Amino acid sequence: MESHKRVKVSELLKREPGAEVLAKGWVRTKRGNKNISFVALNDGSTVKNIQIVFDMNSFSEESLKEVSTGACIAVKGELTASLGSGQSVEIQAKEVTVLGPADPDSYPLQKKGHSMEFLREIGHLRPRTNTFGCVFRIRHAMSFAIHKFFNDKGFFNLHTPIITASDAEGAGAMFQVTTLDMTNPPKKEDGTIDYSQDFFGKSANLTVSGQLEGELGALAMGEIYTFGPTFRAENSNTPRHLSEFWMIEPEMAFYEIKDNMDLAEEFIKYLVKYALENCMDDLQFLNDMFDKELIERLRSVVNTEFVRLPYTQGVEILMNSGQKFEYPVSWGTDLQSEHERYLVEKHFMKPVILTDYPKDIKAFYMKQNDDGKTVRAMDILFPKIGEIIGGSQREESLEKLESRIDELKMDRETLWWYIETRKYGSAPHSGFGLGFERLLLFVTGMANIRDVIPFPRAPKNAEF
Repeated sequence: MESHKRVKVSELLKREPGAEVLAKGWVRTKRGNKNISFVALNDGSTVKNIQIVFDMNSFSEESLKEVSTGACIAVKGELTASLGSGQSVEIQAKEVTVLGPADPDSYPLQKKGHSMEFLREIGHLRPRTNTFGCVFRIRHAMSFAIHKFFNDKGFFNLHTPIITASDAEGAGAMFQVTTLDMTNPPKKEDGTIDYSQDFFGKSANLTVSGQLEGELGALAMGEIYTFGPTFRAENSNTPRHLSEFWMIEPEMAFYEIKDNMDLAEEFIKYLVKYALENCMDDLQFLNDMFDKELIERLRSVVNTEFVRLPYTQGVEILMNSGQKFEYPVSWGTDLQSEHERYLVEKHFMKPVILTDYPKDIKAFYMKQNDDGKTVRAMDILFPKIGEIIGGSQREESLEKLESRIDELKMDRETLWWYIETRKYGSAPHSGFGLGFERLLLFVTGMANIRDVIPFPRAPKNAEF
């Protein structure tokens, strides 16, 4: 059978009938009668299956016994025009080899709808479903498009460390990395753990953000972006939070807040447009199966100018809305997802960039406005998910940065290198972070963030 080279299903479906071909993949369904059998074969290259037709005059029941749902097979045959609806070509089988059988009684993915919760329990087989094939192909396309967008703009991809001794967000919820014996760690005289004996000679954690290191790159190379895993040890069991997720964080020297907003808006429109142009089969499947408005919503974002709104005005709109919110809103409170979605979905009916937040609810590195109360922050709020991008102009003044660090009782010692960039050739600069999985929630229309990453990590869950 190996005289031919395997052709992917995505390729076979584009070909003209007439040649002999070799296809390999997994059986999705098998049906038929004593004269003819039909097998739907999928190899992950596309959401579409190719139909394999077995003439039962040429094959015995016995020879097809192991060609059952879930089995992996290789089929050689002639690519012919298909009379059935839904595909233009099919394969008239001449030879079949079962590469890996699947016990039909125990194979968990039978031909019926499965709940998302059930599929999370079988993460090792989940990618074989149509839904997750679509989601993970779109995930790949978005990853590629992100690199392409920044590369074409002359940005440089900077790899920032995954193990770090600094807490960029001041969030405090960090995973510790250690080689000490946790049952009997070395102690100092005062009884605290002696991290000088640890692997790095100090307490180390998994990163919550590559931003601080990204700023150093921008203040040398002009425009950089990071794209890597980040970790949050918050006990957040919500459909929007993961403990391990991916972040894209561009940092740009000489960008003021408006340049930052312009770039973020252009970036997110580019990605959505890329999905519409390159992932239509997968989007159409998700649109038809899960979210009938998905494609329409994606198109609406590409063709819309985002609203730009100061936080203060946003709060006024919410307070005057007459809407009953679970979390009350007043000036100085951090907006919840319900507030963000009200502004986007009910009030403006389009994405909103919220700016000039109170400095007390934002991170220490954001540039302070002259009013002494607000900072040059910007959050992009999207329909269905709330905040998708968060960013700001960074504080380039040494004096203001130091006084803010002291105000928040943060440790100057661990941030000495970050502070020094404001001593040696400081410059106005800005950046933002896009949570990759939040983007994917929007692009795929999936309802839970655990369903847009192949192997979700969340509290009490590190299976697979």
